Amino acid sequence: MYYNQNHNDFDDFLNRTYTPPENQLVPVPISNRAESSRPPREKKKFSGKMLALILSVSIACSCAAGVGSVLLMQKAGVLGGGGSSIAYLSANHTSTASPSAGELTIAEIAALAADSVVEIQTESVTTGRWLQQAVTEGAGSGVIITTDGKIVTNNHVIEGASKITVRLRNGEEYAATLVATDSETDVALLKIDAENLQPAVLGNSESLQVGETVVAIGNPLGELGGTVTDGIISALDRDITLDGKSMRLLQTNAAINPGNSGGGLFNGSGELIGIVVAKSSGTDVEGLGFAIPIDLVTSVVEELDANGYVKGRIDLGLELLDIDSAETAMLYRVSRTGLYVQSVTGTNASEAGFQSGDCIVAVNGTQVASSAELSEALSGAKVGDTVEFTILRNGRQGSLTLTLAESKGSSNANNAGGISS
Repeated sequence: MYYNQNHNDFDDFLNRTYTPPENQLVPVPISNRAESSRPPREKKKFSGKMLALILSVSIACSCAAGVGSVLLMQKAGVLGGGGSSIAYLSANHTSTASPSAGELTIAEIAALAADSVVEIQTESVTTGRWLQQAVTEGAGSGVIITTDGKIVTNNHVIEGASKITVRLRNGEEYAATLVATDSETDVALLKIDAENLQPAVLGNSESLQVGETVVAIGNPLGELGGTVTDGIISALDRDITLDGKSMRLLQTNAAINPGNSGGGLFNGSGELIGIVVAKSSGTDVEGLGFAIPIDLVTSVVEELDANGYVKGRIDLGLELLDIDSAETAMLYRVSRTGLYVQSVTGTNASEAGFQSGDCIVAVNGTQVASSAELSEALSGAKVGDTVEFTILRNGRQGSLTLTLAESKGSSNANNAGGISS
C-alpha cells in the first residue's frame, strides 16, 4: 500500500488516538493502552499512513559544500505584502563548472545546490486518549526559491504544525511563516525573514528524459542533513495515489528515505526539476522514489503566493475516510467497507444534508468506494456545479445534491512568527 509520511514519531503514532470534533465519525478503541508519557525528543522519525502500496514519504535538505553568489532573474508574480516578486536564480559560480557547460559531476551539482536546500523542524500539539497533551516534533526539508526567504516544501511536512523552524546550511535558524498550502498537490510555501539567500536554479521538468542523471539532496531520518544521493530518472508521469489523491510524479532510483520530503531533485546541470515527496518501501522494494515535477510546483507556488490558494479547486465541504478492511470497519462500528463521511466541514455540504457516518456509494451514477475513485469521478467538475451523491445511511439508500464550492486552501500570510493551529 501507499502511505504518506507525516512528521509524527512512528511510535507515538501507534500509541495515540485521534480525538475528533463533535459529530465526527470516530473509531472504537481496541485496547486500553495509555498514551506514552515519555518527553518529546529533539529529533524525530516520521509516521506513515497506509493506502494502496507501502509508500514512505521522505524529506530532503542540503548536502555538499556550495559556492558562489547569485544573480536575480525575475520569473513570476508579486508577493503578498512584500512588494517583491518570486524570482529564480541562475548562478555566477567561482567554480569553473556551470550548467551551460553540459552535465556536471555529482560533486559539482552538490556544490551548486547545497545552499538552496534547508532543514525544517516542526512542533505540533497532540491530545492523547486520556486528554493528555504532548508536543510532537517533526522534521523535513525545503528549497529556497527567492533571495528574500521564500521556501517551497511539502504540505505534509508542515501540516498541523504550531511552530516551524528553518535551518540554513550555515546553521542559522529562523522562525518560518506559512504563506499558503495546497494539500491536493502536497505543496506549501513558507517565508523566513532573511536576505541574500541562494535560491535554486529552476529547471524544466517537461523536457526530462528517462535515464537522465539526477541528484537528491536531503535530510534522511531528520538527522542526517546534507546527504546527497544520485541516480537517474526512472520514469515520467507515474500515476500514484497518496492519501486518496491521485498524483502524477517523476520516478527516480536515487536513494530517498524518510526525512527527505520537501527537498530538491536536481538534474545533471544542477537545476531544480522536482520536489521530493515519496518513496516506495517494503522487504522486496528498492530504488523507487518520487518527486513532484517542478513545472507543476511553480504554477502552484505562483497561485499560492498571489492568492493564498489555487483558484478553481473544488471543495466538497466534507472530511472523508477510506475504510478498506473488515478490521477497520469493526473499529469504526460500520457494517461494510467503503468511503465514509468522517465530518461535515463546509456550509454547502451541511445544507445538502450530509451527516457524519454517511457511506458514499456513487457520484452522478458512477460507483465509488474510495477517495481516489471519488476524485476520478469528479475530475471534470467545476466550482458551482451540482453533483448528485448516492449514500447509505442507517442501512437505507438515498441521494443528496451538493453544490461544489471553491476551496480556499490554508493561508496564514499575516502570521509573522510561525503558523497558527
